[in-house]
Amino acid sequence: MIRFLDVSKSYRVDGREVPALAPFNLDIHDGEVFGIIGHSGAGKSTLLRLINLLERPSGGRILIGDTDITALDEPALRAQRRRIGMIFQHFNLLASRTVAANVALPLRLAGERNASTIRARVDELLERVGLAEHAHKFPSQLSGGQKQRVGIARALANRPEILLCDEATSALDPQTTAQVLDLLATINRELKLTIVLITHEMDVVRRIADRVAVLDAGHLVESGTVADVFLHPQHATTRRFVSEALPETAGDAAAPPGVHGRVLRFTFRGAATLEPVLSRVMRESGVDFNLIAGRIDRIKDLPYGQLTLALEGAQIDAALQKLRAAGITVEELA
Repeated sequence: MIRFLDVSKSYRVDGREVPALAPFNLDIHDGEVFGIIGHSGAGKSTLLRLINLLERPSGGRILIGDTDITALDEPALRAQRRRIGMIFQHFNLLASRTVAANVALPLRLAGERNASTIRARVDELLERVGLAEHAHKFPSQLSGGQKQRVGIARALANRPEILLCDEATSALDPQTTAQVLDLLATINRELKLTIVLITHEMDVVRRIADRVAVLDAGHLVESGTVADVFLHPQHATTRRFVSEALPETAGDAAAPPGVHGRVLRFTFRGAATLEPVLSRVMRESGVDFNLIAGRIDRIKDLPYGQLTLALEGAQIDAALQKLRAAGITVEELA
């Protein structure tokens, strides 16, 4: 759906070029939820705004489908932007207009003049986001979560193929964040939209995204499926994000004082997470283990588990061979 080909971005400040994004290549697949994560100043918002050319690249090309959007003239670019909806961190609703009027605005800007067509589309969207009874309220009468739902409805007004989310949950409390992420997941599943979201929270990526890219100081340092990046981070920045999301595993690289044996981390995915493979193999092999750290959770729809254990016994290597044969990833930490 979206391809970045050797794209870079710099800004001219006080007569000199300041790089915001180093040259990078990236593909975002049709119909997926793609997360972009990085700390403040990493270049996340710049990258997102390149997709609808609110920021133009300093070099390289950006393709949406087969269209090189960097080569479009202004009328063609305006038409292209109608295929792209955007949700903002601070909602950006017009305070003087009702909920319904805010949602209707993109339709009117696109040239729709039939009042009954606009009303039917607005009613449909407000029903989808669970705000049908709030159509005639003003933004000041809504909670933060409700305002963001209005923003989502407005972004969907012109039936876009791509939905951009600019820190869409950063201004929300944890419970409301979960509700908004569930709504976005439903929209992705039912409307087959490609969703690109930026965030500084690994937990947001874990909950909703299929794949993720990690930015650090303007450099794309890691990308892949969320399961691969989350469970086996390669770059130091990614490891910091994972340790922030899972603080109980941040210090699991070494056994605590008084614990002996080989320290290993075992990663289970899918059905293996729910089966007693580990205990069975250890029992059959006569290997003793001491639990140092562990977590069982989900990455989007994928159950996973990670356990850090200290092993002792004569048959450790044989046990590890059986576990790997069962599809369990084994990493030796110490």
